[in-house]
Amino acid sequence: MTIDSASTSPARAPRHLAIVMDGNGRWAVQRHRPRSFGHREGQKALRATIEYCLRNGIGSLTLFAFSSENWKRPDEEVGALMQLFLKALDREVDELHGHGVRIEFIGDLGAFSAELRERMHKAMRKTQANRALFANVAVNYGGRWDIAHAARLAAEAVTRGELAADAISEATLAPYFSLAEQPPVDLLLRTGGEQRISNFLLWQLAYAELVFIDTLWPDVDATVLDSAVHEFHRRERRFGKTSAQVQASSATGNA
Repeated sequence: MTIDSASTSPARAPRHLAIVMDGNGRWAVQRHRPRSFGHREGQKALRATIEYCLRNGIGSLTLFAFSSENWKRPDEEVGALMQLFLKALDREVDELHGHGVRIEFIGDLGAFSAELRERMHKAMRKTQANRALFANVAVNYGGRWDIAHAARLAAEAVTRGELAADAISEATLAPYFSLAEQPPVDLLLRTGGEQRISNFLLWQLAYAELVFIDTLWPDVDATVLDSAVHEFHRRERRFGKTSAQVQASSATGNA
């Protein structure tokens, strides 16, 4: 992995970029190869994305690697993905650690094999002090699961007397969600042409800008990411305000 200091993105890059990495299977099918081949090729796009974030000061990157619904895929494809995870953990963690990347896995990890869970936890322990980039990998993850899990944790806090039931609000519930210690998602990018969020980060995407592109995930590179970030930069983020209020706030330096 080669990281240089040259930035090609707009000055106002998103603090938190989330990506639905869609299109690996179709990319492979177009080339008359097995779907697992597309997943392997998708690792090149993943490396390019991490390099892009490090180069351009994007502090958090969250990747939808394996949804809770992906278990419904053919056993052969799921098995290939599991082996790919294992090999990637063995091969990539040391290099990512050297670049100051903190690896975090979010989702219901209990469904994975003991071997894979141990590799995940080992990677998280090794990189937990890093701050150059938070690389969050969503595996066996679903946004509805995240909401239910947060509600369960809050209920347990109520049972322990640490939280009053009538004190539960958006603010008091927020700390129980995945990624609670990181900025809200600013930009969601989905590759592969589909225009839906597929049960990904339902809470965290509340005010994110959504960008959908036709490019299949293995073909994503810095140029594609630049285009998405430029689109993010072009949009006016009002957060419930009027355009006039946003412009007035920008003029006084309070945006």
